[in-house]
Amino acid sequence: MNRVQQSIINELHVKPSVNPEEEIREIIDFIKSYLTEHPFIKSVVLGISGGQDSTLLGKLTQTAVNELNSEGGTLEFHAVRLPYGKQQDESDAEDALRFIQPTRSAVIDIKPAVDQSVETLKHAGYDLSDFIKGNEKARERMKVQYAIAAASNGIVFGTDHAAEAVTGFFTKHGDGACDVTPLFGLNKRQGRALLEYLQAPVHLYEKVPTADLESDRPLLSDEEALGVTYHAIDDFLEGKKVSDEDAETIVSWYMKTAHKRTTPYSRYHLPE
Repeated sequence: MNRVQQSIINELHVKPSVNPEEEIREIIDFIKSYLTEHPFIKSVVLGISGGQDSTLLGKLTQTAVNELNSEGGTLEFHAVRLPYGKQQDESDAEDALRFIQPTRSAVIDIKPAVDQSVETLKHAGYDLSDFIKGNEKARERMKVQYAIAAASNGIVFGTDHAAEAVTGFFTKHGDGACDVTPLFGLNKRQGRALLEYLQAPVHLYEKVPTADLESDRPLLSDEEALGVTYHAIDDFLEGKKVSDEDAETIVSWYMKTAHKRTTPYSRYHLPE
């Protein structure tokens, strides 16, 4: 393992392996500690897509909320479905909600807001590509989550984890915008192991990961978009040897998406 790989692993806090039971307890306790330390928080909001990451975080968050409420708390977990019109894998999202059993759930169609925004920009001379429109969808989803959090004295949880962070595979100020990221440090393989331990529906953690943001390429897989498999990314993050081609792709994504993992740049930023 070279120094670059080790540096990335250290920055993203990835463990070579995890014990699912211990990791689940650690994440739940982290959530409980954060909420206890900030008593003004009355709710937690999370978008539920039906994919692995939101299913896992939804289940762990609801478990933490249930435990705190059994200890005298009055917290709510708001699990929010945010489809753009008709969601092609809607049944997965519904299965995820049944597994999570959230305090409250809602379905909010972002299509009218996104389409109006795109049309308004077009009228002003800015014609958005389908790819850029995909980022508009992600940002609209996060805007809705923050509106719900504001209305319910809450905060927004995000599903960012190491396998997404290393490639910058999230929309800046979209799904990358949140208050707390309880899954940070996990890679894709480890998150899947946690869901398996929790006895989640198998199809929710074995499905092909997709951001599903582009209308022209619906359900485009993350791996196709990135040009590298999650298996290789997970191996890289666990300190294992990967092919030179995969390592070069991962490090390239890591370098060119560095701006997504930092605070906004100011005149007080100095070179190291």
